[in-house]
Amino acid sequence: MNIERTNEIPAKFEELKKSANRTSNWRERLAAVEELGQYNDQQAINILTRLMTSDAVYPIQEAAYRKLKAFGEDVKLPSRKKGDLIKGAGKILLRIKKSLPDGHTFEEFKEKLQKTRSDVYDTYEGDKGPEFDQWLESTWASLLKK
Repeated sequence: MNIERTNEIPAKFEELKKSANRTSNWRERLAAVEELGQYNDQQAINILTRLMTSDAVYPIQEAAYRKLKAFGEDVKLPSRKKGDLIKGAGKILLRIKKSLPDGHTFEEFKEKLQKTRSDVYDTYEGDKGPEFDQWLESTWASLLKK
């Protein structure tokens, strides 16, 4: 698929910039990458480079990399981050589990995580993709009991 490139900055560039910075919405960041990838402009390249090198959600890094490569930029795809995507995520998940009553369900845990730490929920959901629920449930099951 060949996308026509333009050097014109979209009128809604500030909106795209904000979308690219939404830490608790990986879908919005990914959409921003896709749209920014239509503008071969230094500002767009700078945002895509930052997302490629430092976004916690690997599919966003990959999408930004693909857009930059399409622009002819000399970039290398970063390797997938090992361990916690968000510093202290294990402690955050444990704290949420301990805040729930004994015998709570996985769904109750998942719902509380989504409500209280949408940034953590969103980052792992975006990174894990279709395996997110399975990963979260197994993580929840392995957390220390009260």
